[in-house]
Amino acid sequence: MNGAVEVKKIYSLDSLAGKLKQFKSEGKKIVLCHGVFDLLHIGHIRYFRQASKEGDVLVVTVSPDRYVDKGSTRPAFTERLRAEAIASLDVVDFVAINMWPTAEETLRLLRPDFYVKGAEFRDESTDLTGKIAREADVVREIGAQLVFAEDIVFSSSNLINRYMSQFTDETNEYLEIFRSRYRLDEILKIIDDMKSLKVLVIGDTILDEYHYCSTLGVSSKDPALALHYQSRDLFAGGALAVANHVASFAGQVQLVTLLGEQERHEEFIRSQLAENISSYFITQPKAPTTLKRRYLDGYSFTKLLEIYVMDDSGLPEAEDRRLCSWMREHMGGYDLVVAADFGHGAISGAMVGEMAGGAPFLAVNTQANAGNRGLHVINRYPRVDFACLASHELKLAMRDETAHVRTMTDRLAHLLQCRQLVTTLGRSGCLVWGRNEDLLGIPAFAIKVVDRVGAGDAFFSIAAMASRLGVPNEILGFLGNVVGAEAVEIIGNKKPIDNLHVKKHVTALLK
Repeated sequence: MNGAVEVKKIYSLDSLAGKLKQFKSEGKKIVLCHGVFDLLHIGHIRYFRQASKEGDVLVVTVSPDRYVDKGSTRPAFTERLRAEAIASLDVVDFVAINMWPTAEETLRLLRPDFYVKGAEFRDESTDLTGKIAREADVVREIGAQLVFAEDIVFSSSNLINRYMSQFTDETNEYLEIFRSRYRLDEILKIIDDMKSLKVLVIGDTILDEYHYCSTLGVSSKDPALALHYQSRDLFAGGALAVANHVASFAGQVQLVTLLGEQERHEEFIRSQLAENISSYFITQPKAPTTLKRRYLDGYSFTKLLEIYVMDDSGLPEAEDRRLCSWMREHMGGYDLVVAADFGHGAISGAMVGEMAGGAPFLAVNTQANAGNRGLHVINRYPRVDFACLASHELKLAMRDETAHVRTMTDRLAHLLQCRQLVTTLGRSGCLVWGRNEDLLGIPAFAIKVVDRVGAGDAFFSIAAMASRLGVPNEILGFLGNVVGAEAVEIIGNKKPIDNLHVKKHVTALLK
């Protein structure tokens, strides 16, 4: 068949299905290959050649850009360019861009006689996604045959990392060193081990309301910015976001948080929480649930204005005593207590004392924001096992604008008697301090930044679990920066960091 019929090689899936049905009616055997094929190399070419020998017509379907979840730098080439590169090969008869995350529906639509995968997919236990097992079920369902090509395994990720990386030379050098020190399976096991943790998350609920606008200019009558309203989103932030991030990795999560009696939003909040989160809501009388209303340019997502709807006076004394009593009774049953302390009243001074005195392992982030006027610092905690702060929060805690951030990180860690402490540095990565370990600087892995809101919470969530597992400083910072790179690509707290995406991102970096 190859080269015998001159046709345009790149088809839509629906058009291709009709074409293949005609070939099958003529008795021809259809062979399907499917993948990302981000950097076409000799391994792919040999794979296609082997696959073509199984039948008469070789079809290759390409994963669409939106479903290539291997980190912010992938795919290196767009779906159209990847399809064109494959179509240029004589051995390939037809190419289509897939419409789904996997080949399951594609198999049902095209109904090939043979579905050919590379040798590296033979062992289903190494497939992080479980896609191969599900695709194998569909192959049996449609009466086709699953075939594995046998040849040298090449890796697009490996080639891209070494010859087409979008990272700086410094970051590439760091990743080479990291690869030499740690094995991929070692890092993935740490992520899997988080599943064994029982985690209690306590802190302030924050609802992030985004209003997207376009700027009209300055009002003709007043020196005011005029905006044209476009749309609105509401996201579950603060301790809700932290709990959702943790729930993607841990086995069991208990959330303890404060909601207002007025403008409560409880139905929305419950709808946003992961299934493995148990919630304990405390009510603050005559107060709203904290909501931060942000007005953004709808094109660039630049924030123009923030309005806080809140009452950060906290619980009445009697209610706070009741909450402290609940924590005293229950927190000992958890492996990790995560305090997402935004300074809006959920965690009182009395609660700080309870956690510092009784939590088996206490992880704390005290966030400095416009709502707490820079008065909210981590020094209110007499003991912390793991702390995570942004550099400006570190400076507030140390009341020092001039000392080097490394010096302040070391000093604060000793003051808090930490096991590990992280200072996040935005685009410069992070610093990780640990007992009996050198203070390490780890570069950031973010390439595309959509929104920085919530990135620190995501870093804190995963790093806290890594610290509880006792991982080395370098791995803790590496995982935190991977998660941070995932988070800055998401607008607000639209969705939690996903366990599987993190594993695939780590795999792409370390291959």
